[in-house]
Amino acid sequence: MDVAVLTVRNDALQVVVVDHRMGGLALPGTFLHAGERLADAASRALRDKAGLIGVEFSQLKVFDDPRRDERGWVLSVGHSGALSAELIGSDVELTTVSDGRPNEPLLFDHAEIIALAVAELRTRYGRTLDPAGLLGEVFTVFQMRRLYQAVFGRPLVKDTFRRYVIGAMEPTGELANAFGRPAELFRKRPGAALPAAAMAFLVG
Repeated sequence: MDVAVLTVRNDALQVVVVDHRMGGLALPGTFLHAGERLADAASRALRDKAGLIGVEFSQLKVFDDPRRDERGWVLSVGHSGALSAELIGSDVELTTVSDGRPNEPLLFDHAEIIALAVAELRTRYGRTLDPAGLLGEVFTVFQMRRLYQAVFGRPLVKDTFRRYVIGAMEPTGELANAFGRPAELFRKRPGAALPAAAMAFLVG
């Protein structure tokens, strides 16, 4: 099992990595125990290798290139998840993801797992407003745009972005002081989806 846990910190998309005993960085992973479910093994890898508990994740695909691991023909079931940076401890190591791939070299084919995890995350974020709850319960449109810029790795025109997402938000009736100016606070509208054309705008 190998698990790519994505987050946004310092306006950048990042992924959880760990120091591997073979030397170098890798995704949190483990070998499946006899009689163990895949999801249980993935949870164990996150807990034991990265100290993360309660992460929601899903299966991506089986990575079966015979050359992926120098120890032999080792299959891996790749998983992906996303977690708010506030829930990731300061001692957890992160590396930035640019253009869908990690900025630092990783062992095995973990860069490919991350690329697939980023694509899956972007698909979800193109359909629903912050489905992984990376931003928190209340937010400004400006904060949401910064989040989406990090997820999609590109600047987004503010007025166009607002037009696509405002229908999925509901005002809280409160204001936040953003850069010295009051800004309206919103929360996600339950069950609301983004317009079908939103994805084309987000990916450019």
